[in-house]
Amino acid sequence: MKRKSEIRRTTTETDIRLALCLDGKGGAGLNYPIGFMGHMLTAFARHGLFDLELSASGDLEVDQHHLVEDTGIVLGQCFARALGERRGIRRIGNCLFPMDETLASAAADLSGRPFLFFHGDLSNRPLVSGASSFQTDTVADFWQGFVNAAGITLHLEIVRGRSDHHKIEALFKAAARALREAAARDPDSPDDIPSTKGTLA
Repeated sequence: MKRKSEIRRTTTETDIRLALCLDGKGGAGLNYPIGFMGHMLTAFARHGLFDLELSASGDLEVDQHHLVEDTGIVLGQCFARALGERRGIRRIGNCLFPMDETLASAAADLSGRPFLFFHGDLSNRPLVSGASSFQTDTVADFWQGFVNAAGITLHLEIVRGRSDHHKIEALFKAAARALREAAARDPDSPDDIPSTKGTLA
């Protein structure tokens, strides 16, 4: 049985509907108003082999922070719901992802305990494309929202790099592959919760 979840979260600042399948093929259907963030979520789905359907709107007249952070929260909520009690998973995953001059590291523990270490080494200057731009300082907010909602320990770090675009994209791809490995079913312990405590709640 495929592990799936769907959540709609509406606040005075954002309206987000997200459907997630952890056992997918990496497809992403997005109706998302921030182009660069949509690109990152598409890469996340592809490298995690997660199927993702997302429709979102928000108060972009204020700035991008609310929508980006809330997207992380809803993705984390869907991730946690799809994992259920986390029985039979590998639990731990990691990835070193090279992208041209950039090398990104990700390590994930689906521990039930939210913790984020984030070293993006970003300039915090917006990425600009035509008339649109992306606030790079929201990337850490996205991942903080994700780990808090998902109950996941996640370490993300840029080992080296120059381009902010490459750094952010490599982090999303590394995180996706680490989470894919951690969420994978463990054929050696298909009925066990991988914890000496007997729970990952």
